[in-house]
Amino acid sequence: MNTPSIERTPPGKVYLVGGGPGDPELLTLKAARLLAAADVVVYDNLVSAAVLAHARSDAERIYVGKKAGNHALPQLDINKLLVTLALQGKQVVRLKGGDPYIFGRGGEEAETLQRAGIAFEVVPGVTSAAGAAAYAGIPLTHREHAQSCFFVTGHLQDETCNLDWPTLARPGQTLVIYMGLTSLPDISRQLIAHGMSPATPAACVRRATLPDQQTLTGTIADLPQKVVSAGFKPPALLIIGDVVSLHERLDWFSGSVQA
Repeated sequence: MNTPSIERTPPGKVYLVGGGPGDPELLTLKAARLLAAADVVVYDNLVSAAVLAHARSDAERIYVGKKAGNHALPQLDINKLLVTLALQGKQVVRLKGGDPYIFGRGGEEAETLQRAGIAFEVVPGVTSAAGAAAYAGIPLTHREHAQSCFFVTGHLQDETCNLDWPTLARPGQTLVIYMGLTSLPDISRQLIAHGMSPATPAACVRRATLPDQQTLTGTIADLPQKVVSAGFKPPALLIIGDVVSLHERLDWFSGSVQA
């Protein structure tokens, strides 16, 4: 007696896609093509509506965004969701603001997919630091102002802000801090305490590359109070270093505010 064969759905594939900093025209051609073909789009809080609009009309959209103290879905559950969707045979775009591998937790998701035997690809995106700096008229490097650039996060997995302050406080470099707005007072104190001049130019760029982008400049000493006075809220990026002094001359996009 022949045993009937059981047909199994072949697994799908997951694409970890960088959606860029917000302006839909900064989306890569590959990202736009994959969005237009995906069965499911799993997207973050920082993905702009204009970028998400590139998904095909009948694609399933699953929001898994994170805000301070409010996660729509914990990271471990997001990892499991991607595996589950792929095992259902779906083509999945995991859409992230900026770049998946720069403070986007893409590495954690890629590890989960690899362990589960799920095929995946990583599609780079314009990271928020590059987008914010370009649209705020602040070169991240400049031969006369900064010969190196550091990207750091303003809070770690345990919600602390314990960074290598002596290294970050050195002159002749640009410091870009992701997710650092709420920790700005502590960041300011620590950098000054470890040798950074209080007069070092600093900027806070909110909603970078979008029509309502706002850029607030000052020094590392007075920027925390200026941010409070201006009522700035996340999402925002901090840029610290002499290159910020070029903002007033090179600001082609506008959106500067006074505080």
